[in-house]
Amino acid sequence: MSTAAANNSGLTEEQIQVSKLLKFARQYCSQHNYRAAIDAIQAGLALARGDECHRAPDEILAQLYATLANAWMALGQAEVASVNYKAALRLSPRLAGCWCNLGAAYMQQGKADAAVAYFLQAIELSPGHWPSRTNLVQALIATRQYPIAKTLLLELMDERPEDGQLHHDLGRACFELNEREQALCHFCEASVLDPKNVESLYWIGALSQSVGDMVAAQSAYRYAAEIQPLIRRPAVKTPAEFKVLALYSPFGGNTPTQYLFAEANYETDTLSLLPSTDIDTLSLGCDYGVVVNLISDADQATDVLVAANSLVGRLGSSIINHPRSVLRTTRDVAGQMFSGIPACRVPKTFRLKGNGDLSSSLPQIMSGLSFPVLVRPAGTHGGDRFEKVGDIVTLAGLIEERSELDHYLIDYIDYRSIDGYFRKYRFVFVAGEIFPYHLAIGTDWKLHRDSCDMRDQSWMREEEAVFLSRPGRFFKDHHLEALKTIGDRIGLEYCGVDCGLDALGNLVVFEVNASVLVHGEDGELAYKDPFARRIREAFDAMLARHAAAGI
Repeated sequence: MSTAAANNSGLTEEQIQVSKLLKFARQYCSQHNYRAAIDAIQAGLALARGDECHRAPDEILAQLYATLANAWMALGQAEVASVNYKAALRLSPRLAGCWCNLGAAYMQQGKADAAVAYFLQAIELSPGHWPSRTNLVQALIATRQYPIAKTLLLELMDERPEDGQLHHDLGRACFELNEREQALCHFCEASVLDPKNVESLYWIGALSQSVGDMVAAQSAYRYAAEIQPLIRRPAVKTPAEFKVLALYSPFGGNTPTQYLFAEANYETDTLSLLPSTDIDTLSLGCDYGVVVNLISDADQATDVLVAANSLVGRLGSSIINHPRSVLRTTRDVAGQMFSGIPACRVPKTFRLKGNGDLSSSLPQIMSGLSFPVLVRPAGTHGGDRFEKVGDIVTLAGLIEERSELDHYLIDYIDYRSIDGYFRKYRFVFVAGEIFPYHLAIGTDWKLHRDSCDMRDQSWMREEEAVFLSRPGRFFKDHHLEALKTIGDRIGLEYCGVDCGLDALGNLVVFEVNASVLVHGEDGELAYKDPFARRIREAFDAMLARHAAAGI
């Protein structure tokens, strides 16, 4: 390569040409012509890495690598971008923006833990660097460091109190810290500052609904659906492995997905369905690898499930938890579905319609049951208004108090173990596989994880840990075969079963549906976390198989 005498700037002709190529590359990037930018930079690098006499200064080389990394990031190649950001930083380690971009590249690869360190390095070099600080918030939330994320968000809000995104993120952090009222306030403020922030509106709807403010919930959901019926959640890596359409009902029970969809390698579009929603399938597009129906409560969302069934038929995509299968999961229908399974006791369940004539309907139903019976309003879960009654007078009085509601009358099965404790086990079915998820132990028949003493009793936690790692210690082959039969009959790719074992060793089935909650754990319950992750990994693998089959 020929050389020329140094010009007035002290640079050789080759070094001047490198600077020009860098300038051209940046112009190409500003025009979104990233391939041309990459070609220009690679030509510049070929010139810049000459012999000692003509080698470009480290600062210019670092800018070349950093610009090349930016172009690869824009093309969705975060891993290639990371290599080039690191090359830039080896030459010029004080580039705060480059450390920030390296963190962003690692976030796109789903490596939030490493990203935290890179954002912190950028902030150390430039304490006021806004992108590094806001990106650090996202990394802290992704790694479940919610108290630190909240503290940082409060600092940022002191500087920019009118930033709606900060209020939204603070709402997310407060929600995870179980500060529901504060979370709702911040989502409301985010919505005021940015009325088009649809995600905040959906959060407002969900939180308002959880505290019984149905007027506020309906208003938020309807406004959100008018602005943007689809909520898009990008994959943690670019490009996404595939694309998921999730069907959701604001006023019906839904499969909780906050944990399942977290840090996913696939892009998720969540479609909010109301009974009156008219969806144009053409507007949705046809690039979804798989549709996941999250609408899981056949009592709360019958009308929406019917609409979802119609929509699924028109989409023609592979479907997880088909709406017509969910419609068959009411407690009375499911009870009939599981009858006759060997060594499996399914309580007889009858549905009593609301606003009916109790004088004729109640005696007729009770002819098939015996006291005590369990009474619960249709569409409720956990211990909500769930009672055990011992005589017809008490039963009639309880139902008359809430006569407008449908009720389930359920045969009571005593499932106490020989030590006097009640034990309720939960398994999760994923594509035919059965995973143990949790065990609740208590002294009351109405056993719920949040109301028992598991956190304070080490022997209970030790027993749960054994169940999770070796369920065969409790459930024999015939029990597991019965569970498999239940999974086959329910017809859902993803669902949960709550069950017990009576004193004679029979399997007692309480509930089977897709409303099952799965989430990670830490602290004294950290032993549960690997088993929750197994379920999420199986869920991801199931979606990937369906998406691949649909391509």
